Amino acid sequence: MAKYSRSAGKDVARAMKRKKKGKLKGGKGGTVKSRKQAIAIGLSEARKKGKKVPKKKTSKKKKKKS
Repeated sequence: MAKYSRSAGKDVARAMKRKKKGKLKGGKGGTVKSRKQAIAIGLSEARKKGKKVPKKKTSKKKKKKS
């Protein structure tokens, strides 16, 4: 079974095209330089639209030994 839907892939491709044109903006409004950032933005846009995309991975905090 696929992890990502085809339409989610299209959203990522659309974000990559905007990055290549220099039109893709990041969190603070500056232009995105890295490929990984463009992919992350495309995936988050797909998530907002409710498309099939795995949940965002969060780091697990380690417990401090006392």
